[in-house]
Amino acid sequence: QVQLVESGGGLVQPGGSLRLSCAASVRPFNMYTMNWHRQAPGKQRELVAFITNTGNTNYADSVRGRFTISRDNAKNTVYLQMNSLKPEDTGVYYCKVRYSGRDYWGQGTQVTVSS
Repeated sequence: QVQLVESGGGLVQPGGSLRLSCAASVRPFNMYTMNWHRQAPGKQRELVAFITNTGNTNYADSVRGRFTISRDNAKNTVYLQMNSLKPEDTGVYYCKVRYSGRDYWGQGTQVTVSS
């Protein structure tokens, strides 16, 4: 059973920063691409960023240049550093991994950007 546990969400003012963390039980962690998705109220869940097992990254156009995804394989953890946050970044952020042909999701962490 794969478990993903996100943390680090909260309320932040526009222009502020947050760092999300996702601790994963999948092994070996360094073999898997890790993904961050988000779901805004009334909208579909969307991919925000991913990082491959070799460290290659990709981002949604809406966050490129503001968000940075990284991983610490020794800690089995993936991070999402979010800078210059905007109100439209508000939503629930989910960590995801595909393991044995199935997608596993965390419970999500709420990010609210508001003054």
